[in-house]
Amino acid sequence: MKKQVIEYAGIPVGISVPEGDRLKFIAVKFHVIDLDEHRFGSADEVRLAIRDLVRERDTNASAHA
Repeated sequence: MKKQVIEYAGIPVGISVPEGDRLKFIAVKFHVIDLDEHRFGSADEVRLAIRDLVRERDTNASAHA
């Protein structure tokens, strides 16, 4: 595992850094801050968690509009 930039929709939103046998996500954009310092098994898991978080927020925002 290596340190890498994590993008969502073409925008860098954080980095993943190796921590033992996991990756720690460090958020650099506010809309993914809920995932800051969470640990994941792979960069793909980080990206899926970001996608799910953004979709959930979009759904909740639409429901309250």
